[in-house]
Amino acid sequence: MRSSGEPGGRSARAAIDRSAGTVTAAVDVDCPPERVYRMLVTAETERWWGSPDTYAMREWCAELRPRGSWRVVVCFADGRRLPASGNFLEFDAPEKIVQTRRYEFDHPTLGRRETRVTYLFQPRASGARVTVLHEGFGGFEAAAVEHAFGWERVLNWLEPYARRVNEEERRRQ
Repeated sequence: MRSSGEPGGRSARAAIDRSAGTVTAAVDVDCPPERVYRMLVTAETERWWGSPDTYAMREWCAELRPRGSWRVVVCFADGRRLPASGNFLEFDAPEKIVQTRRYEFDHPTLGRRETRVTYLFQPRASGARVTVLHEGFGGFEAAAVEHAFGWERVLNWLEPYARRVNEEERRRQ
């Protein structure tokens, strides 16, 4: 595992298993598993997944049921708008989400290859550990490396957002 080196806070970490063709990333967040779960399967992703200098998720839509589809438009800082989509394979709230993912454009390192993403949410004393297992990179090492960095970045966007939402929701109670 390697760390993205976020100073003064929790940092997401990612690892690549080249023989299995997988990327695994994890971060601890100060937010209950059931709340973090919702952050990943609803349009709430548009509030935190991205940054002005990279990209942002827009136009999220999803059928939240097994075999239901999901779709999002990835809006890059340079103005490109590229769609991604997939299907939900499994829901086990608030512990697990399994879905497929494919880019609907020729991704530079992965093309239009379909991959599988599993989100796991484990309770912790201060919130939850969020683990992402991204499968389907066999023979696509450059894509695995790119996605390992990407998952660290995404989870490092999620962590402060989840902490802030949790604090705001606790204050309202």
